Amino acid sequence: MTTDRLDAAPVRPQRTGPGPLDRWYEAAGVRGGVRRMFHADQERGLVFFPEALVPHLGHEAVRGLDPGLRRELTIRHLYQFLLSTTHLETRVVNAAAEAVANDRAGLPGLDAALRMDAFKVYCDEGYHALYSLDLADQVAAATGIPVPAWDYGGFVDRLAEAGARLLPGEPVLAALLQAVVFETLITAVLNQLPGDPTVVGTVRTLMRDHAVDEGRHHRFFSLLFQEMWARLDRPLRIRAACALPGLIHAALTWDLTPVQGSLRLAGLDRTTALEVVRDSYAGDAARTNEMARATLRLCASVGAFDLPGVRDAFAAHGLGDGGVTLP
Repeated sequence: MTTDRLDAAPVRPQRTGPGPLDRWYEAAGVRGGVRRMFHADQERGLVFFPEALVPHLGHEAVRGLDPGLRRELTIRHLYQFLLSTTHLETRVVNAAAEAVANDRAGLPGLDAALRMDAFKVYCDEGYHALYSLDLADQVAAATGIPVPAWDYGGFVDRLAEAGARLLPGEPVLAALLQAVVFETLITAVLNQLPGDPTVVGTVRTLMRDHAVDEGRHHRFFSLLFQEMWARLDRPLRIRAACALPGLIHAALTWDLTPVQGSLRLAGLDRTTALEVVRDSYAGDAARTNEMARATLRLCASVGAFDLPGVRDAFAAHGLGDGGVTLP
């Protein structure tokens, strides 16, 4: 947000209550975790990624593929998740965390403890990126299925374009809101995969490690959002609230170029691969609302839906439709 919209605060209050990362030095994965190693001989008969979480595997053009090719599709889907994570954590979330930590976010009077928490998040997210790349490299070496040399971070440019379009002139605010959205979304991968006994143990354990840290990050970014919201004037609150559904939609739009490439490697022709992608990744209002449930509640907690035009903006993006009622 532009700093001239806000009054500088000469005194920075100190937090007196408990914070979301108070036990970070004892509990964070980067502080006490161990490197997760993949051992092929211990993982026979298990899958690298649950087929139920790979949308294109249910398409009629893919169901009849040789089991070996379907296995390769799941492994490349794992690669896409892991390497997209490296871009998300370092280029989206850490960009926001760094701005907060170094007091460059236009948030006058922000609690010093919250700024230190932002540095803790920054350390965590760098570690998540490291072990995601590490696991992808280990799986490729063990299976002989290479990680394709594709751009797994193309969605970052799309997010930047969405932020510039939805909040022109407010690049810092847009970046902070994008990080809040990502860190408060509910993903099936981190929620369901760690408890799936059919998945190789190393993948499940890594996802569980990630989920534990992300639970604390969710609380941090929820608190940051409330602090940020309190500092916006009413016109900027309205603009931010009306931009949020578009930012949520952008965050939940899967990067389809690697998916199409994976299908081509499995033997599908270009036309069929495009058809599978189109059919498998069409918008699903109920799924979108479920994944954004915590984000919607956060918006409700600050009264965003009471502002003019905001409910209509959310409804225009399918948020609140599909049998799901806005808070």
